[in-house]
Amino acid sequence: MTTKRNTPWTADKVGSQQGRRVVITGANSGIGWEAALELARNGAEIVLPARTQAKAEDAIARIRRIVPQAKLIPEILDLADLSSVRAFAGRYVERFPGASLDLLINNAGVMGLPTRELTVDGFERQFGTNYLGPFALTALLLLSIKPQPGSRVVTVSSSASKWGKIDFSNLQGERVYKPMLQAYGQSKLADSVFALELQRRLTAIGSPILSTAAHPGYAITNLQTSGPGDSSGLVMRILSAVLKPIASQDSAHGALPTLFAAVAREATPGGYYGPDRFSEMKGHPVPVPIAKAAKDVAVAKRLWAESERLTGVSFGVLSAVG
Repeated sequence: MTTKRNTPWTADKVGSQQGRRVVITGANSGIGWEAALELARNGAEIVLPARTQAKAEDAIARIRRIVPQAKLIPEILDLADLSSVRAFAGRYVERFPGASLDLLINNAGVMGLPTRELTVDGFERQFGTNYLGPFALTALLLLSIKPQPGSRVVTVSSSASKWGKIDFSNLQGERVYKPMLQAYGQSKLADSVFALELQRRLTAIGSPILSTAAHPGYAITNLQTSGPGDSSGLVMRILSAVLKPIASQDSAHGALPTLFAAVAREATPGGYYGPDRFSEMKGHPVPVPIAKAAKDVAVAKRLWAESERLTGVSFGVLSAVG
């Protein structure tokens, strides 16, 4: 964190990750790749899933060119396909039985798809990929996370969550579909709601596992083109033209809030972290205000129940305390 009394939090403060196992979704590019690189550089074993084996292996090859000794495991995971989520979680549990995971980073996502698209399960693609997929993955891996201090679930949200509204009458964009202000904003607000509600439920059962969240600010990544559609709509072109020269940062700096949420001793239960400059668009990671709508407990409980119904995946004991 940046204060008058200490220096900015940078990647050299990640510290030793020896003996820690990490799953990072979307780590084949962008801030996910940068986070994987820094954690691998510091000794973590990374399970690195991508939508294809080739993409996972390419990401691993690029990390090993920088960190030859990196401990990396390629995997396949498509968060827009619940059968893929279940299959990945099943392979993980079979390979690493018991409580074997120190850190789960829900990072992968898509943004601003110009027209409404559906996942194979019939969900609006941004809501399905950015929220329902990570929700299900976390539930399926929860018992694999070590119940000890230091274990964390990190959910990568977005400053766009401040635009969002959880509209239970339009979760899938059936009535109204606006790529950014409605669909993307809602999906990222749902991530923020989830991160807080997960922490409430972990606290209620006395679990030492932390749920934290972060957003990268205006980081230059391939997020806009990571989905199946062209997302270079008018809003994104205007934002890019106006803000990129003065308020953007590269993927390495955009990954810092995620890394802070994942490993910093200063991170707190339910904490939310983002850049400290230009209205949270760039800079070093600090605690930042979470969207007011994310704090609505009634909405959180309803969204949790609806998410379990939609995905067919339950959090077990955590659901019982809702």
